[in-house]
Amino acid sequence: MGGILKIWQTQISGLVVVEAMPYVDSRGVFTRVFCNRELSVVIGSRQITQISISRTVKIGAVRGMHFQKAPNAEMKLVRCVKGRVFDVAVDLRTNSPTFLKWHAQEISNFNSLMVVIPEGFAHGFQALDPESELLYLNTDYYKPELEGGLRYDDPSLDIMWPLPITELSNRDSNHKLIDSNFKGL
Repeated sequence: MGGILKIWQTQISGLVVVEAMPYVDSRGVFTRVFCNRELSVVIGSRQITQISISRTVKIGAVRGMHFQKAPNAEMKLVRCVKGRVFDVAVDLRTNSPTFLKWHAQEISNFNSLMVVIPEGFAHGFQALDPESELLYLNTDYYKPELEGGLRYDDPSLDIMWPLPITELSNRDSNHKLIDSNFKGL
């Protein structure tokens, strides 16, 4: 039965998009979301330690740009299970040739895409549909004291959000702007 996962490399090394090939018949659709064997080339020996869902109610709302520092840096596998979002990952790896470059991918419950965001990246998204829900598979445990963030509107990043920002948490609106002291993760 269906379930082949196609892996696409983005222009940022290590950041990949996975397309799940759905099995469709008269009853509906069956789509494999995760397969350790098929994704082993991407996740290596990492193990999924947490699975979470976020629901964003309003169109235009932004969550992010979040990251977790070592020793609990994490890989995130992000899939939209309801609605549609503009998903963004920013390379924060020190000495990376794509340091502070970002990649955006529209993911939805219809396109069967999942973004695999390695350690050393910030992640965020903007809801393009109301009641959008994201499924997160994480390779390390969340530790609030190791969480960091970047401003969604940081001029050093120049992220081109597709819609006007309609909602943002107090925490996300108060992240510091990147300055010359920022060396990455």
